[in-house]
Formats: sequence, C-alpha cells, structure tokens
Amino acid sequence: MNRLFFLMVFLCFTGSAIGQVIKETPPPNYIRTVQLFGENSTNNGNPVIPINGMLNLTFDDIIGDEADYYYQIQHYDYDWKPTQLSKNEYLEGLDDIRIMNYQNSYNTLQPFSHYELSIPNQYTKALKVSGNYMIKIFNENEELVFSRKFMIYEAKVSVAPVVKRARDLQFIDTKQVINFTVESPNLLLRNPEQTVKPLILQNNNLKTAIKNIKPQYTVGDQLIYRYDMQTSFWGGNEYLQFDTKDLRATTADIVRVEADQLYHHYLNRDIARANNPYTYNPDINGGFVIRQLDAEDVDTESEYTWIHFSLKNPEPINGGKLHIYGNFNNFTPDNSTALNYNEETGYYETARLFKQGYYNYKYILVNKDGSLDEGFVSGNYDETENEYRVLIYYREIGGRYDRIIGMGMTNSKNISN
Repeated sequence: MNRLFFLMVFLCFTGSAIGQVIKETPPPNYIRTVQLFGENSTNNGNPVIPINGMLNLTFDDIIGDEADYYYQIQHYDYDWKPTQLSKNEYLEGLDDIRIMNYQNSYNTLQPFSHYELSIPNQYTKALKVSGNYMIKIFNENEELVFSRKFMIYEAKVSVAPVVKRARDLQFIDTKQVINFTVESPNLLLRNPEQTVKPLILQNNNLKTAIKNIKPQYTVGDQLIYRYDMQTSFWGGNEYLQFDTKDLRATTADIVRVEADQLYHHYLNRDIARANNPYTYNPDINGGFVIRQLDAEDVDTESEYTWIHFSLKNPEPINGGKLHIYGNFNNFTPDNSTALNYNEETGYYETARLFKQGYYNYKYILVNKDGSLDEGFVSGNYDETENEYRVLIYYREIGGRYDRIIGMGMTNSKNISN
C-alpha cells in the first residue's frame, strides 16, 4: 500500500514537471552581451535556423576570472513544455560539455572573459529534429546561469506571408496585420485545424508572438489565414540608436563623453514621440552589433562603457515604470533598464553598462500587472518598418513532438490595403 502511494505521488510530480511551460532564465549582472545567432545572420535574440545549420552563442563574463561554463540543450513542444523525446532522439553526440573557447579581454579598462560556442562541434554533432529548443548555461557548481530559446525548421512546406493594414478603422493607422498561405504539395497535412499550429514573430521577439491560429480556409493543398485583429501587431515606431565604436568621440546621438574608471557616454535627451507624426528613421529592428573603430578583434578589445539615458515624458505613468527596451538584453525589462524620475532635471534617467557597438533601443511602459505598453512613449504607426516571420508547426496524428515544417518572412515596407 505504501509503495503504491509513493508511486502515485512520484507520477503526479513527474507529470506536473513535464507539463510545465519553461521560460528563459535571464543572465545575472556579471554576464553581458549575450548573442545567439545562426551562421548567416547577426544577433537576433531567439534565432530561427534551418536544420543542419550552425548555431552560435557568445557572451562576456565581466568578473574576468576565466570561470568554467557548461552547456545543455533541450527540446520542447509548441507551447514550450518539455518534449516526450529522449535526448538521443533529438541530439547526436553529447551535451553538458564545458565551453572551451574563451579569451580574456585585451587592453580594456573593464576586464572580462569572452566565451564562444558553435553547434555542431566535435561533441555535439547535430540537432536531429526540428522544433523548439533551449540552450542552458551552467556554472561549475551545476547552477543555471542563463538560458535562451531558439528554433530549428525544415523546408517541407512553403509559407507566403504578407503585411496588410487593419480593416478595423479604429486601428488602420496603428496596427499591422499578417496574412499568410501555407502550401504543402509534397506533404499531406491531415486534420490541419488540430495538427497545424502557426507562430508569428515580429522582429524576432518571442515575447510578443501570436500563436494558436487555425486556418480559415483549405483550398486543395493550401491553408489560408486571412484574419484581421487575430493576427495583428501594434506597428510601434522606429528604434532610436547610439554608436560607441569611437570611444572618445561625440556624435549626433552622444552629446558628451567623460572618463572615470570607465568611460561615460551621455546621450542626447529623448522626447516622447507618441503624439508626433511618423518620421522614417532607418534601424535594425531593436538589434545591436559589437564594433570598435581600431580593434583587430572586436570581441576582446571592445570596451565596456556606461551609457546615460534621459527622457522627457509629459504623460502620467499611473503606477507603471518606464524602461529602455531592445535586443541588447533579449527584450527583457529588469532593474538595469528601469528609468527613475529626477526632480532636479525633470527627466526620467538611467545608466547601463554596454559593450562598444551600435545599438537600437526605445522606451516602453511596464504596467503594474507586468504587461508591456511598447507604444506609450514611442507611439504606434502602420508605416513603421518591421520584420515578420511565420513558423509552421506540425504534429502528425500519433506524433510525439511538434516539428517546424516551414518558415516564411516578410517586411512591412511592402504593406498594402
């Protein structure tokens, strides 16, 4: 009787662990400049790479003591719950391996150790199936330091997305709608309302993704999705930017440079843009690029500097909190991105440590309930240039995991009515 009771308790705990939605673990303050990207792209936060493609991870430890870090890779289903697959079913080779490729910074005021990992490698030879993945970084005490999600897709179906203006006149000037068609001439998608699940990404940001959309029509071997509000995103506004590749120079964005133990770059004061007309300003959709004017190796010779932000915002906050926002920390508001009101200057201000390079950022409001209002300061405009990806997940009848069988891309520069 006792053995049966303990077995039931064990199964209950195991079942709850398997059904739990897994979230990313953000890095601690001493881990900086995390970049996760495919072989032919720059840093893009939560990358989408083809099967048999290359995955790259780089990050800095600003303690600079050559600490030991280990990586593990896990597979997940569409809803980011642990997969039913065993590790040898989705991974060829081994993980839980120490990251051996690291270098110390050279000739910088801020010491740091720079780590690099590429997959596949001599230990982790391949990720064998498509779907959702997470890479987890542990320290020598087997403590989770941070984790980051990525996706692997197969090219089994063609996905043709387009960007439309909202049909609802209330949002015609502020939202962008994604319509798309899935064509599968060589793969029979049985019962697509249950087995096919799209995921729509704006600027590679998983946190604002739209999911669980069913096809409206099936015509031959095509699934057609022509929703309006169900597949709409706020248009947002173009990102602001700064560039610190020249450590001692002021620019159009940097009004003042000071040197202390580290360099301090003071940005021009920003103003709220929500009530202003839209103005085109080229950006990289929230991304960043590490660069240094005279460095032979930008990864180890680029300096860390304090970037000072200030914002004039006349709108009442109503208990929320203003933050700087971008892919520099995977679109994650935290204590390092929060702005505080300075009664002496009348501006919202903060300072954060960044590695030299070109960065996009904007200001957002984090409400009391934790929800994000990305347009509170910057506004929302249907003309804003945004990049969209549509991923098609498929779990065949009787299947044990969710494959990603296709990926399509489009840009709102081609928006139409």
